[in-house]
Amino acid sequence: MPTILDGKKLSQTILDELSAEVYALKSQGIQPGLAVILVGDDPASKVYVGSKQKTCEKIGILSKSSILPAATSQAELLSVVQQYNDDPQIHGILCQLPLPHHLDENEVINAIAPQKDVDCFHPDNVGRVLIGAPRFLPCTPHGVVQLIKRTGIETTGKHAVIVGRSDIVGKPLAAMMLQKDSGSNMGCNSTVTICHSATRNLEEVCAQADILVAAIGKPEFIKAHMVKEGAVVIDVGINRIDADNSKGYRLVGDVAYDEVAPKSSAITPVPGGVGPMTIAMLMYNTVKSAKLAHA
Repeated sequence: MPTILDGKKLSQTILDELSAEVYALKSQGIQPGLAVILVGDDPASKVYVGSKQKTCEKIGILSKSSILPAATSQAELLSVVQQYNDDPQIHGILCQLPLPHHLDENEVINAIAPQKDVDCFHPDNVGRVLIGAPRFLPCTPHGVVQLIKRTGIETTGKHAVIVGRSDIVGKPLAAMMLQKDSGSNMGCNSTVTICHSATRNLEEVCAQADILVAAIGKPEFIKAHMVKEGAVVIDVGINRIDADNSKGYRLVGDVAYDEVAPKSSAITPVPGGVGPMTIAMLMYNTVKSAKLAHA
């Protein structure tokens, strides 16, 4: 049986550590603060925002939010971002994506002060990750690396195959896993291959992986024949598929869990794997930002 990489349990451990840090900072008159901006009424985005706010409350982080109508203009949204840039109580700004189609996401991301960009989407912070000198680490890739490192999985010299080249997961995770393991939060010292829609012989490449990361948003795309015996399998995907239950759907990852798990040495469940880690690392970045602001 594989080791189940329990992100829910590990994220709670990290949040407990952060809660102690927040308590210590408060004793110095410093309270980390996170601002969340939500435009529109997308149900999934509302759930994510609510979860982040609840987590802030649990560990003592100040939480502010701006819930804006879907018809909000670019200028109005940028004005809200600037207000939080100028707010000394706020150390992290998160603008929930995706935005309504009439809004320019890149302009909004670029408008967030790099020192408060706890999502690590700003080009300044992305570049720092690439050269191995990060201010922050992107939340989902950082969550993946923490799951691997804190479980004691060997990464040095291992072949990591990442399926998906998104700016949010695939690309930054590849940069992090390439870095030398110098005892930092990011370096894995792995050999990395990124696969995408134009990759030839995708199944064969996946089957060479010591560590296989699926982040493409396709339900149960990774099948057993694509996984090497004893591989570590990290499933970043979360997808709704029809099901004969009271909800009418169930959540699955990008990996066909039931058939892949028996071949793997370690695997993340969906839900309860990478998802909780993403929120924990957002809190980590917010606390780090507060410490940097008062260094």
